[in-house]
Amino acid sequence: VYLETYGCQMNVNDTEIAWTILQKNGYARTKELDEADVVLLVTCSVREKAEQAIWNRLQHLKALKARRPQARAPLRIGILGCMAERLKEEILHREKLVDVVAGPDAYRDLPRLLAVAESGQQAANVLLSLDETYADILPVQTSAGGMTAFVSIMRGCDNMCSYCIVPFTRGRERSRPIASILQEVRMLSDQGVKEVTLLGQNVNSFRDLSEVQFQSVAAPCLSRGFSTVYKTKPGGLRFAHLLDQVSRIDPEMRIRFTSPHPKDFPDEASVLQLIQERHNICKQLHLPAQSGSTRVLEAMRRGYTREAYLELVHHVRVSIPGVSLSSDFIAGFCGETEEDHQQTLSLLREVRYNIGFLFAYSMRQKTRAHHRLQDDVPADVKKRRLEQLIATFREEAARANAALVGQAQLVLVEGPSKRSASELCGRNDGNIKVIFPDAELEDAADCGAPGRAQPGDYVMVKVTSASSQTLRGVPLCRTTLSRAAASH
Repeated sequence: VYLETYGCQMNVNDTEIAWTILQKNGYARTKELDEADVVLLVTCSVREKAEQAIWNRLQHLKALKARRPQARAPLRIGILGCMAERLKEEILHREKLVDVVAGPDAYRDLPRLLAVAESGQQAANVLLSLDETYADILPVQTSAGGMTAFVSIMRGCDNMCSYCIVPFTRGRERSRPIASILQEVRMLSDQGVKEVTLLGQNVNSFRDLSEVQFQSVAAPCLSRGFSTVYKTKPGGLRFAHLLDQVSRIDPEMRIRFTSPHPKDFPDEASVLQLIQERHNICKQLHLPAQSGSTRVLEAMRRGYTREAYLELVHHVRVSIPGVSLSSDFIAGFCGETEEDHQQTLSLLREVRYNIGFLFAYSMRQKTRAHHRLQDDVPADVKKRRLEQLIATFREEAARANAALVGQAQLVLVEGPSKRSASELCGRNDGNIKVIFPDAELEDAADCGAPGRAQPGDYVMVKVTSASSQTLRGVPLCRTTLSRAAASH
C-alpha cells in the first residue's frame, strides 16, 4: 500500500490510523508508487484548491493504472477522508477510476472494502459515527525524524461556523477516553519522542464521558463575550484535566495543542494557568480569529465580536507573559466590504501574531454560507485582499520576532537545515523556526565532553537576527527542558 496525505495535521494522524489498521491485516507499506498494489489518498475538503489537487492526482494515477503490466494484479485506488465524505457519488461515478471510498469514521472497514475491490467491484463506506474515536488504535508514528508526534484526542466539530465544511465531513464532536490518550503519550515518550501535539478540530471543548463518576459535572462557562449555536454540554473530564495529566508523563517532552476555539478559554483560565505554570507546556496559543470585523464574524457565526476577541488576547498575554500567538484568517468572505477588510488589517497590526495561516474564501457546498449567503466578493478582490493580509501579517511578525534578538531561546533540534548541511534547524517554545550553526557544544546538564547537537537535543541558542518566518542565532550549550526552566 502507498499512502499520500493532503491537508491538515488531523489527516496526517488519520493516515497513521489507516496504516496501523492495514498493517494488522497483513499489508506492507511502500514509499515507491510503482511498487504499490493499492494507492490510498487521504484527502481534504476545506478549500476548493485542496480538492482540485486530488482530481489532478487521480488523472496521473489513471495513466499509471492503464500502463500496469497484465501480469500484475490491477492497481486499486482509494479516496479516504473528508473529500470521500463530501463527494462520494461524484468520486465513484466520475470516470470509474476509484475503487474504494472511505470517510473519516470508516478506516476500520478498509480491509473489507479493499477485499470487495479485489473482486472488481467499487466499495464505499462514508457513514459518520457518533462515537468512533479510534481510541484503541495506537498509530504507527511516521513523523519527521521521529522527534515530534501528533496525538488525536477528539474528532468532529459542533461549532457550525457558516463557512466550514468540517462538521459535515467529520461529523459531531466526540472525545477519546483520557486513559487511551495517556497510554499513547507514554508509548511515545518511551520511543524517545520529544514533542507531542494534541490534535482535534476543537481541542479545548474536549469532554471524556468514559468515567461514570464525572458524568454529572456542570457544563463549563464560555469566555466573556462569547456564545455558541449549541447548548454547552454538562459532564465529563475536560481539556484542563487532560492537559494536566499529559504534561506530567515526561518532564522532558514538550506539549502543544491545536486547534482550540477562542470561546473555550473562560475566565477561570485553568488551561491558561497550566500553560503558564508547567515548563513543558509550550507558551504558544493558536487563537483563530478569521476576521477583524464584528459584522463579518457574525455572518461567519463565530460567536464573538472583535472587542471580545481582543479582550481575550489581552487576558491571554497577561496570564502567559511572552506567549507566542498564531491565528487563521479568511479574505473575501461573503459580503465582506473594504471597510471590513481594513478592520482585519488593523486587527493584525494590533495583535501582532508570530505565526499566521491566511486564505482566500472558497464557498463549500452543504455549509450554511452555501445555503444562506452570496459568494459576492470577486476573485481578483479576494486575491488583492489576501495579498494585503499576508504583507501586513509578515511586517508585524517580523517586528514580533525582532523583539527576540539578543535573547536566549531553548530550541528542540529537528535536524539539518534544508538550505545548508552546516546548519541545524529546530523550533523554540513559541513554535518559531530557529536556524543555527552545527558546532561543537558544551553540555550544561552533566558537563560531559563537548559534542555536536543531535535531533531530539535541546539547545540554548542566542538569537542574532530575525525575519517574519525564522530566527537565526549562535548555539550556547546543550541542555534539558527541566534545567532550562529552572535557570530561567
